[in-house]
Amino acid sequence: QVQVAESGGGLVQPGGSLRLSCAASGNIASLYAMGWYRQAPGSQREWVTTITKSGSTDYADFVKGRFTLSRDNAKNTVYLQMNSLKPEDTSVYYCLCRTTAADYWGQGTQVTVSS
Repeated sequence: QVQVAESGGGLVQPGGSLRLSCAASGNIASLYAMGWYRQAPGSQREWVTTITKSGSTDYADFVKGRFTLSRDNAKNTVYLQMNSLKPEDTSVYYCLCRTTAADYWGQGTQVTVSS
């Protein structure tokens, strides 16, 4: 089992910034990728970004140039820096930890972008 702990959500004005954190613990020997998805009310969960253990990153087009995902392997933690936030970024953000055996999800953290 892998435990996933997210933090950092909140309310921010359009154009502002937030940083989300996600820490993995437990049986992480086979952990090879971490990432973020998001889900807005009435919408399906959508992929946002992924980082591999080697540090390779990939981003959905709608966040490229605005969001940056980084990783601290020593702490088994990833950080999602979100800049130039837009109202349409309002969602619950979920951290995903992917191992060779299974995917593990966090409980979600709310991000609200509003004036």
